[in-house]
Amino acid sequence: MTHRVFIDGEVGTTGLQICQRLAARTDLVVASLSEERRKDPAARAEMINSVDAVILCLPDEASREAVSMIQNDQVRVIDASTAFRTAPGWTYGFPEMSSAQRQAVATSKRVSNPGCFPTGFIALVRPLIEAGLVPADWPVTVSAVSGYSGGGKPMIAEFEDETSDSYTSEPYRIYATGLEHKHVPEMQLHTGLTGKPLFAPSVGRYAQGMIVEVPLQLWAMPTLPQVSQLHEVLSLAYAGSRFVEVASRAEAASIKTLNPEGLNGTNRLKLFVFGNEAAGQARLVALLDNLGKGASGAAVQNLNLMLGLDEGEGLI
Repeated sequence: MTHRVFIDGEVGTTGLQICQRLAARTDLVVASLSEERRKDPAARAEMINSVDAVILCLPDEASREAVSMIQNDQVRVIDASTAFRTAPGWTYGFPEMSSAQRQAVATSKRVSNPGCFPTGFIALVRPLIEAGLVPADWPVTVSAVSGYSGGGKPMIAEFEDETSDSYTSEPYRIYATGLEHKHVPEMQLHTGLTGKPLFAPSVGRYAQGMIVEVPLQLWAMPTLPQVSQLHEVLSLAYAGSRFVEVASRAEAASIKTLNPEGLNGTNRLKLFVFGNEAAGQARLVALLDNLGKGASGAAVQNLNLMLGLDEGEGLI
């Protein structure tokens, strides 16, 4: 059986990457609208209601508008915006998040693709909270750096287009200094934290790739967890996972530095537990491609599950 898929917003950064990942597929047909018809609400509504699945790669309000157009209750939707990541009735599209999440995605008709930063954060923190090693009310901090593609076409122009008025030669910058960021609600909800994590994001002068880090003062926690326990819980949580890997303690101990571009072009997520037992300190680190497992790769993985196809089809 061949499934028809429509990518609404196919010319954006995430949309283009999804198209690339689906281009060689023979089990899917990617339906498309001409440039003129993309701006026609009636044409979009007709297309959305005629396919098996639609992937929305749009700003939040545009995604809400697109969802409101759906009249065919058989259409499956994956939304890549922030609009529905904490919304009732929507399934969070991180299949590895829990033992039940993959099946929840597979049987859902409304899936919200996770944010890139939250993917790494939730992967690191949720299993430790569920195991009782990190208290749900612990004041968690997360520091992260992404390539500039995470900011979409405007930020790409800032770093690449020397003719643009917004062009910058900055090698690195922090942002969200007002301690407000659209990813924080999903970080809190899907880890089970009772308070907001302190999120310190930054962007570097490279196109794509991401490192997400959660430092922990183990000695200060009431549970007094050991570094070895953190590693054991994460390893068990993702044992047998197709796309999420936990580095061995020996590998982590041998690493002196980590390249944020290390998993570019893949749908993989690799977790590291760096720690010092004597000092009672740990650095939990997630490595991923912000346009892969952090966006388009995750969307394709969710699409495969929702259509009853092999989960890894078209992904590496």
